[in-house]
Amino acid sequence: MDFHRIVLVFFLSTTLLFTSPVTSNDDAKVALALYYESLCPYSANFIVNYLAKIFDNSIIDIVDLDLIPYGNARLKANGTITCQHGPYECLLNTIEACAITSWPDLTEHFKFIFCVENLVVKHKYKEWESCFQETGLNSEAVSVCYYSGYGKELELKYAAQTDALEPPHKYVPWVVVNGQPLYEDYENFEAYICNAYEGNSPPKACEGLTGLATKKKVASWAHHVSLVDELFGSNEVKAEA
Repeated sequence: MDFHRIVLVFFLSTTLLFTSPVTSNDDAKVALALYYESLCPYSANFIVNYLAKIFDNSIIDIVDLDLIPYGNARLKANGTITCQHGPYECLLNTIEACAITSWPDLTEHFKFIFCVENLVVKHKYKEWESCFQETGLNSEAVSVCYYSGYGKELELKYAAQTDALEPPHKYVPWVVVNGQPLYEDYENFEAYICNAYEGNSPPKACEGLTGLATKKKVASWAHHVSLVDELFGSNEVKAEA
Protein backbone atom coordinates (compact mmCIF):
# COMPACT_ATOMS: atom_id res chain seq x y z
CA MET A 1 0.00 0.00 0.00
CA ASP A 2 2.83 2.39 0.86
CA PHE A 3 4.45 1.66 -2.51
CA HIS A 4 1.24 2.58 -4.37
CA ARG A 5 1.00 5.82 -2.40
CA ILE A 6 4.59 6.69 -3.33
CA VAL A 7 3.86 5.99 -7.01
CA LEU A 8 0.73 8.15 -6.91
CA VAL A 9 2.48 11.04 -5.16
CA PHE A 10 5.33 10.84 -7.67
CA PHE A 11 2.90 10.81 -10.59
CA LEU A 12 0.88 13.75 -9.33
CA SER A 13 3.96 15.82 -8.50
CA THR A 14 5.53 15.25 -11.92
CA THR A 15 2.21 15.91 -13.62
CA LEU A 16 1.86 19.27 -11.90
CA LEU A 17 5.46 20.09 -12.80
CA PHE A 18 5.22 19.28 -16.48
CA THR A 19 1.68 20.47 -17.15
CA SER A 20 2.16 24.00 -15.87
CA PRO A 21 0.83 26.53 -18.39
CA VAL A 22 3.40 27.45 -21.01
CA THR A 23 3.40 31.10 -21.93
CA SER A 24 3.44 31.59 -25.68
CA ASN A 25 5.17 34.56 -27.26
CA ASP A 26 2.52 34.56 -29.96
CA ASP A 27 -0.44 36.36 -28.40
CA ALA A 28 -2.23 36.15 -31.74
CA LYS A 29 -2.74 32.39 -31.53
CA VAL A 30 -6.32 31.27 -32.04
CA ALA A 31 -7.97 29.20 -29.32
CA LEU A 32 -9.39 25.97 -30.72
CA ALA A 33 -11.30 23.64 -28.39
CA LEU A 34 -12.71 20.25 -29.33
CA TYR A 35 -15.35 18.75 -27.03
CA TYR A 36 -15.78 15.13 -28.04
CA GLU A 37 -16.33 11.57 -26.88
CA SER A 38 -14.13 8.66 -27.84
CA LEU A 39 -16.66 6.28 -29.45
CA CYS A 40 -18.71 8.78 -31.43
CA PRO A 41 -17.97 8.20 -35.14
CA TYR A 42 -18.61 11.90 -35.87
CA SER A 43 -15.90 12.78 -33.34
CA ALA A 44 -13.52 10.09 -34.59
CA ASN A 45 -14.04 11.12 -38.20
CA PHE A 46 -13.36 14.77 -37.37
CA ILE A 47 -10.15 13.97 -35.49
CA VAL A 48 -8.80 11.55 -38.10
CA ASN A 49 -9.90 13.19 -41.35
CA TYR A 50 -10.03 16.90 -40.48
CA LEU A 51 -8.22 17.93 -37.31
CA ALA A 52 -5.09 15.89 -38.08
CA LYS A 53 -4.52 17.92 -41.25
CA ILE A 54 -3.55 21.07 -39.36
CA PHE A 55 -0.45 19.27 -38.09
CA ASP A 56 0.69 18.82 -41.69
CA ASN A 57 -0.29 22.18 -43.21
CA SER A 58 1.19 24.31 -40.37
CA ILE A 59 -2.12 25.79 -39.23
CA ILE A 60 -1.31 24.21 -35.86
CA ASP A 61 1.42 26.89 -35.54
CA ILE A 62 -1.24 29.58 -35.03
CA VAL A 63 -3.49 27.50 -32.77
CA ASP A 64 -3.76 26.73 -29.08
CA LEU A 65 -5.54 23.36 -29.23
CA ASP A 66 -7.51 22.04 -26.25
CA LEU A 67 -8.94 18.51 -26.38
CA ILE A 68 -11.76 17.67 -23.97
CA PRO A 69 -12.73 13.96 -24.05
CA TYR A 70 -16.08 13.92 -22.23
CA GLY A 71 -18.82 14.83 -24.71
CA ASN A 72 -22.35 13.71 -23.87
CA ALA A 73 -21.40 11.85 -20.70
CA ARG A 74 -23.45 12.51 -17.58
CA LEU A 75 -22.33 12.98 -14.00
CA LYS A 76 -24.65 11.32 -11.50
CA ALA A 77 -25.38 12.64 -8.01
CA ASN A 78 -23.21 9.89 -6.49
CA GLY A 79 -20.19 11.08 -8.48
CA THR A 80 -20.19 8.30 -11.08
CA ILE A 81 -20.05 9.07 -14.80
CA THR A 82 -22.15 7.36 -17.45
CA CYS A 83 -21.23 7.65 -21.11
CA GLN A 84 -23.47 7.81 -24.15
CA HIS A 85 -22.00 4.70 -25.75
CA GLY A 86 -21.45 2.62 -22.67
CA PRO A 87 -18.65 1.72 -20.23
CA TYR A 88 -16.04 1.23 -22.95
CA GLU A 89 -16.44 4.85 -23.97
CA CYS A 90 -15.91 5.92 -20.35
CA LEU A 91 -12.74 3.81 -20.34
CA LEU A 92 -11.36 5.39 -23.51
CA ASN A 93 -12.40 8.90 -22.50
CA THR A 94 -10.37 8.45 -19.32
CA ILE A 95 -7.43 6.86 -21.13
CA GLU A 96 -7.31 9.80 -23.55
CA ALA A 97 -7.57 12.25 -20.64
CA CYS A 98 -4.62 10.47 -19.00
CA ALA A 99 -2.69 10.64 -22.28
CA ILE A 100 -3.19 14.42 -22.45
CA THR A 101 -1.88 14.83 -18.91
CA SER A 102 0.88 12.22 -19.10
CA TRP A 103 2.32 13.61 -22.33
CA PRO A 104 1.68 17.38 -22.20
CA ASP A 105 3.47 17.85 -25.51
CA LEU A 106 0.60 18.27 -27.99
CA THR A 107 2.28 16.33 -30.77
CA GLU A 108 2.74 13.34 -28.46
CA HIS A 109 -0.72 13.07 -26.95
CA PHE A 110 -2.40 13.94 -30.24
CA LYS A 111 -0.69 11.13 -32.13
CA PHE A 112 -1.86 8.68 -29.44
CA ILE A 113 -5.44 10.00 -29.55
CA PHE A 114 -5.32 9.96 -33.36
CA CYS A 115 -4.29 6.30 -33.23
CA VAL A 116 -7.14 5.37 -30.88
CA GLU A 117 -9.73 7.32 -32.87
CA ASN A 118 -8.47 5.80 -36.12
CA LEU A 119 -9.24 2.42 -34.59
CA VAL A 120 -12.73 3.70 -33.74
CA VAL A 121 -13.22 4.63 -37.39
CA LYS A 122 -12.16 1.10 -38.33
CA HIS A 123 -14.44 -0.44 -35.66
CA LYS A 124 -11.37 -1.93 -33.97
CA TYR A 125 -11.32 0.29 -30.89
CA LYS A 126 -10.82 -2.64 -28.49
CA GLU A 127 -7.29 -2.87 -29.88
CA TRP A 128 -6.51 0.58 -28.44
CA GLU A 129 -3.55 -0.66 -26.37
CA SER A 130 -1.69 -1.31 -29.63
CA CYS A 131 -1.39 2.49 -29.92
CA PHE A 132 1.40 2.50 -27.33
CA GLN A 133 3.56 0.42 -29.63
CA GLU A 134 2.27 2.19 -32.74
CA THR A 135 3.32 5.59 -31.40
CA GLY A 136 6.37 4.48 -29.45
CA LEU A 137 4.98 6.03 -26.26
CA ASN A 138 5.49 4.34 -22.90
CA SER A 139 2.24 3.10 -21.36
CA GLU A 140 3.40 3.38 -17.73
CA ALA A 141 2.33 6.97 -17.02
CA VAL A 142 -1.12 6.42 -18.55
CA SER A 143 -1.57 3.19 -16.60
CA VAL A 144 -0.63 4.85 -13.31
CA CYS A 145 -2.97 7.73 -14.08
CA TYR A 146 -5.88 5.42 -14.85
CA TYR A 147 -5.48 2.89 -12.03
CA SER A 148 -4.62 5.46 -9.37
CA GLY A 149 -7.98 7.16 -9.88
CA TYR A 150 -6.37 10.35 -11.14
CA GLY A 151 -8.00 9.75 -14.53
CA LYS A 152 -11.39 9.95 -12.84
CA GLU A 153 -10.41 13.34 -11.38
CA LEU A 154 -9.48 14.51 -14.88
CA GLU A 155 -12.86 13.40 -16.22
CA LEU A 156 -14.63 15.30 -13.43
CA LYS A 157 -12.66 18.38 -14.47
CA TYR A 158 -13.70 17.85 -18.09
CA ALA A 159 -17.30 17.33 -16.97
CA ALA A 160 -17.28 20.74 -15.26
CA GLN A 161 -15.60 22.35 -18.27
CA THR A 162 -18.15 20.85 -20.67
CA ASP A 163 -21.14 21.67 -18.50
CA ALA A 164 -19.97 25.29 -18.19
CA LEU A 165 -20.11 25.88 -21.97
CA GLU A 166 -22.10 28.94 -23.06
CA PRO A 167 -24.06 28.26 -25.11
CA PRO A 168 -24.34 24.66 -23.90
CA HIS A 169 -23.16 22.00 -26.31
CA LYS A 170 -25.89 20.06 -28.09
CA TYR A 171 -23.92 17.27 -29.73
CA VAL A 172 -20.39 16.14 -30.49
CA PRO A 173 -18.01 17.02 -31.92
CA TRP A 174 -18.51 20.51 -30.52
CA VAL A 175 -15.85 22.75 -32.03
CA VAL A 176 -15.17 26.17 -30.52
CA VAL A 177 -12.93 28.85 -32.05
CA ASN A 178 -12.01 31.77 -29.79
CA GLY A 179 -14.97 30.96 -27.58
CA GLN A 180 -17.51 30.76 -30.42
CA PRO A 181 -19.09 27.39 -31.32
CA LEU A 182 -19.15 26.50 -35.00
CA TYR A 183 -22.28 24.36 -34.71
CA GLU A 184 -22.70 22.15 -37.79
CA ASP A 185 -20.14 24.14 -39.78
CA TYR A 186 -17.34 22.57 -37.73
CA GLU A 187 -15.75 20.83 -40.73
CA ASN A 188 -14.82 24.32 -42.01
CA PHE A 189 -12.93 25.06 -38.78
CA GLU A 190 -9.72 25.93 -40.65
CA ALA A 191 -11.42 28.87 -42.36
CA TYR A 192 -12.65 30.16 -39.01
CA ILE A 193 -9.14 29.87 -37.57
CA CYS A 194 -7.60 31.74 -40.48
CA ASN A 195 -10.26 34.46 -40.24
CA ALA A 196 -9.66 34.84 -36.51
CA TYR A 197 -5.87 34.95 -36.74
CA GLU A 198 -4.51 38.48 -36.28
CA GLY A 199 -0.80 37.72 -36.53
CA ASN A 200 1.56 38.96 -39.19
CA SER A 201 2.51 35.65 -40.78
CA PRO A 202 -0.46 33.36 -41.45
CA PRO A 203 0.38 29.87 -42.74
CA LYS A 204 0.31 29.36 -46.50
CA ALA A 205 -2.64 27.00 -45.98
CA CYS A 206 -4.75 30.02 -44.99
CA GLU A 207 -4.51 31.42 -48.51
CA GLY A 208 -7.95 31.15 -50.04
CA LEU A 209 -9.57 30.26 -46.71
CA THR A 210 -9.93 33.72 -45.19
CA GLY A 211 -13.40 35.04 -45.86
CA LEU A 212 -14.88 31.60 -46.51
CA ALA A 213 -16.16 30.97 -43.00
CA THR A 214 -19.90 31.40 -42.80
CA LYS A 215 -19.71 33.17 -39.42
CA LYS A 216 -23.28 32.19 -38.75
CA LYS A 217 -24.90 29.60 -36.56
CA VAL A 218 -26.62 26.75 -38.32
CA ALA A 219 -30.20 26.47 -37.18
CA SER A 220 -30.45 22.77 -37.94
CA TRP A 221 -28.25 21.80 -34.98
CA ALA A 222 -31.35 20.66 -33.06
CA HIS A 223 -31.80 17.83 -35.54
CA HIS A 224 -28.26 16.53 -35.24
CA VAL A 225 -28.34 12.84 -34.30
CA SER A 226 -25.36 10.75 -33.25
CA LEU A 227 -24.27 8.53 -36.12
CA VAL A 228 -23.75 5.74 -33.60
CA ASP A 229 -27.44 5.71 -32.78
CA GLU A 230 -28.33 5.83 -36.47
CA LEU A 231 -26.09 2.89 -37.31
CA PHE A 232 -26.54 0.67 -34.30
CA GLY A 233 -29.64 1.85 -32.45
CA SER A 234 -28.08 0.97 -29.12
CA ASN A 235 -25.98 2.46 -26.36
CA GLU A 236 -22.78 0.66 -27.29
CA VAL A 237 -20.72 0.59 -30.44
CA LYS A 238 -20.48 -2.88 -31.94
CA ALA A 239 -17.18 -4.12 -33.26
CA GLU A 240 -16.94 -4.74 -36.97
CA ALA A 241 -17.47 -8.38 -37.81
